[in-house]
Amino acid sequence: MPAKTSEFKAKHSEIVKDIKAEDFKHCYLVYGEEAYLRNQVKDELKKALLGTGDSMNMSRYEGKDINVMEVIDMAETMPFFAPRRVIVVEESGLFKNGCPELADYIKSPSETAYFLFVESSVDKRKDMFKAANSKGLTIECDTPDITDLRVWAGRRLKNNGLMVTEATLNFFFERVGTDMSNAANELEKISSYCMGRDSVSVSDVDAVCANWLSNQIFAMTDAIVEHNQKKAMDLYYDLLALREPPQKILALIFRQFNIMLQVKEMSDNHKDKASIASAVHLAPFIVSKYINWARSYTIAQLKACLEMCVASDEAYKSGKLNDVISVEMIIVKCSAR
Repeated sequence: MPAKTSEFKAKHSEIVKDIKAEDFKHCYLVYGEEAYLRNQVKDELKKALLGTGDSMNMSRYEGKDINVMEVIDMAETMPFFAPRRVIVVEESGLFKNGCPELADYIKSPSETAYFLFVESSVDKRKDMFKAANSKGLTIECDTPDITDLRVWAGRRLKNNGLMVTEATLNFFFERVGTDMSNAANELEKISSYCMGRDSVSVSDVDAVCANWLSNQIFAMTDAIVEHNQKKAMDLYYDLLALREPPQKILALIFRQFNIMLQVKEMSDNHKDKASIASAVHLAPFIVSKYINWARSYTIAQLKACLEMCVASDEAYKSGKLNDVISVEMIIVKCSAR
């Protein structure tokens, strides 16, 4: 399993040892932004903790309205013909807000009570995190770096009898993004598409995998040009949720407005669609979209949008502005009526 840091690998190795030895800690906290990894580690631990025991010995709580005293009462309940009672708590917010009662209980739980907490985000200063970290094991699941992602994707394809080059994997992640759940689905599609062959090529990825990022940027540009700020911002937040870097998004917005400026200048000079397409290196049917977009702006407005992008990039690089906010400001200003 891949990981962003060696700490994840070390922690995961410790979990594997616990599972093999069937010598479990009373508390595990699985947290971090990468849902795919969180779910994999959660499923590993849940299955191992239950063992051959009946699922009636597992209680699951989810959401921010959990009754903490009910959780503690359940932990004090003896398991039914099994060595462990497993308490799974997901997205409770307890590790961001704190919970003195449960934190104290975790420090000295019932001998048969085993907790598995799963949270997307935590505050390491809170009592719950400190209790879980000192009395159990905490493991952070963030998005792996591109090197580990390539290893992970290459292994999944190899398990299906397919070899793949580093260049092809780089193209794959540029195409589908770094969200592992989405990437896993796309790898399954590639494996089915390449069935009966022994390797995957760039052309296979191009044929099978939708250019998700480009589609989202196009949709966001559409919303900006239509002055639909809410939709544009929602699409931006979707991109951020999948951990696309704000500066990459800004670069793509700049590219869109730069093409719009070129298209508008040529269109205003009565250039035909084929000539425009050739000049900006785009297919004619895509140029039609840019021509329609450009009608919503004057040349001066398009130049102003480009200048704002440049200024925003400089403000971020000089430390004057947060990267997320800098792109938000561009979207708001460029989509203003």
